[in-house]
Amino acid sequence: MVDLTATAQPLAAARAGVQVQARTRLLAIDALRGLVMVFMLVDHVREIVYAHHAVTDPMNALTLEPALFFTRITSQICAPIFVALTGLSAFLYGQSHSQRETSVFLLKRGLFLIALEFTLVSGAWAAQHFPPTFWLQVIWAIGLCMIALAALIHLPRTWQLALGAVIVGGHNLLDGIVLTPDSPFYIPWAVLHQRALFDLGGGMQLKISYPVLPWIGVILLGYAIGPWFARGADPALRAKRLLILGGSMIAAFVLIRFANVYGDKPWVHTGDSLRTVMSFLSATKYPPSLMFLLPTLGLGAILLALFERAQDGRAVPMLAFLGGAPMFFYILHLYVLKALYFIAVALFGLNQGASFGVDNVSSIWLIAAVLLGPLYLPSRWFAGFKQRRRDIWWLRYL
Repeated sequence: MVDLTATAQPLAAARAGVQVQARTRLLAIDALRGLVMVFMLVDHVREIVYAHHAVTDPMNALTLEPALFFTRITSQICAPIFVALTGLSAFLYGQSHSQRETSVFLLKRGLFLIALEFTLVSGAWAAQHFPPTFWLQVIWAIGLCMIALAALIHLPRTWQLALGAVIVGGHNLLDGIVLTPDSPFYIPWAVLHQRALFDLGGGMQLKISYPVLPWIGVILLGYAIGPWFARGADPALRAKRLLILGGSMIAAFVLIRFANVYGDKPWVHTGDSLRTVMSFLSATKYPPSLMFLLPTLGLGAILLALFERAQDGRAVPMLAFLGGAPMFFYILHLYVLKALYFIAVALFGLNQGASFGVDNVSSIWLIAAVLLGPLYLPSRWFAGFKQRRRDIWWLRYL
């Protein structure tokens, strides 16, 4: 007689092991996305209450106070990691959907994000339903990248890797191409690689802050490493690959940046060790240069491996709740920051010329720390609600 109980027990244990691996893998991704949300909050607090100290792109290492420089630099991991994780998440979505279903989903969600940028996001930054200037920033860029990825997922994986690497590594060769408004290619080139301001008439303008070509390369690379996270993939091998990838990208950044011949504006020896390091680290974000993407994506790969290994503590699960509802947190924090700013102006007036602001960088971190708790609680609730109510189709887009 066959002992069915003995047979069932190993099968149940195997299924449980697969489920634990899946939770561990996805928890690490959400935790990394959550960490990005925290640094993004710090940077947006800076933009609102420390606007009287302008930060250039790339940051001016010769004039910027070091505390402000390194506060700003913490946020530089945000967009690259978030875009790469968007590509990775698209691959994981495709694990339980057909290629056609995945492509349609990416197209729809991309269009949704673009609409969101023109409405709720632009309205939050300008505190107006119809702002005089529409700033097309990271949400717009992710939306366009998802639309591009909807087509590019049909390429062989080798082509995806090659195309992503060529775009990320080679797009700086296009920096010398600067078109003027009289060119018939001005608008498409501005969308792809050249920041530009357009007059829409009626006193309204449109500013493309995030040209998308480099970001398409990033989302492609995120999608292309998806098989490392596929069902049944060895977690130890995945962690090893991520650590090697991250370390290699950071090493490549150091070597190429030291050569000072490609990938961004040259850095300078200032005679001051700290400011020389600041100049070395300063990189162009709009559009993101090779020297911007190599260290940020490299650090992201390393953090992803570490988060998967360190899930017994409290930090990783807490960050994962933020990362489980990133769009909700993004919109919520923008409106909370704007509301608090107007309350501060009403109470204290304009104390920094034409704006209200704080006097030191430490206040930026303090304000962000104070806000994190009140923002975390509704974000945690929404992340749980989203998991429980998979029957509500539109929740997939948030």
